[in-house]
Amino acid sequence: MIKGLKYNVYQQHCPARLFFEKIADKWVLLIINVLSQEAQHFNLLKKNIEGISPKVLSQKLKMLERDGFIARQVQNTSPIRVEYSLTALGLEVAEMAYQLKDWAESNIEQIIYAQQRYDAVQAATE
Repeated sequence: MIKGLKYNVYQQHCPARLFFEKIADKWVLLIINVLSQEAQHFNLLKKNIEGISPKVLSQKLKMLERDGFIARQVQNTSPIRVEYSLTALGLEVAEMAYQLKDWAESNIEQIIYAQQRYDAVQAATE
């Protein structure tokens, strides 16, 4: 472990560890990746992230806004429209999130193959 740092994610109550728990959420990573392309309103986000419920999207957006990763801008239109965009902090996280997305898409076939091999070995030993 690196000494001299104020925070240590290996300690149970470290605030940086709480960040890890939040950012590891699949919906959070997907929201950040989508918003890294362009600012979007709620319904467009919901459309672009298949499978996310309105309730979960709302919860994750509030959490990301509270943590300083996204900005929420109310547009004075009729009906009122809210647009979400990444902050400077959110853009930094988006770079790392994109690398994870890219890695997952590039390596998923190897992972599926490893899972199939593992399952076959397990089935043969039962």
